[in-house]
Amino acid sequence: MKNLLFACLLVVGTAMYVQAQDNSEFKKETIEFIKLTGSTTAFETAISQIGNMVSEDKKEAYMKEAKGTLGGLYEKMAGLYMAEFTREEIKELTAFYKTDLGKKLAGKQYGLAQKAMMFGQSWGMEVQAIAQKYM
Repeated sequence: MKNLLFACLLVVGTAMYVQAQDNSEFKKETIEFIKLTGSTTAFETAISQIGNMVSEDKKEAYMKEAKGTLGGLYEKMAGLYMAEFTREEIKELTAFYKTDLGKKLAGKQYGLAQKAMMFGQSWGMEVQAIAQKYM
């Protein structure tokens, strides 16, 4: 009986270890994908813009510490993507972002998102004006 229990624990433990390693590789692949999408540009731009408030004599230390937070951000974002996409899908997306078209999209993504946000704000004000007519 003890041997059976030990064997079961060994199998479960091994399975958990393999799954943890698979999950770790999946997370690495997902972080690579996130970086390929152009997100890095947006984050580094934000760090630089916020850094404009920092005095020149402290800017180097600020930049080092601020960029040090990116790893944690990528980890959290990877969790979001891993909940929505399979490992195989992340691999396919990564392959796309390594193509010329994918690289072009990644390079333009930040600017497109900013312009789209302005369109969305303008549209929201338009819809708000329509709603006010009916109040």
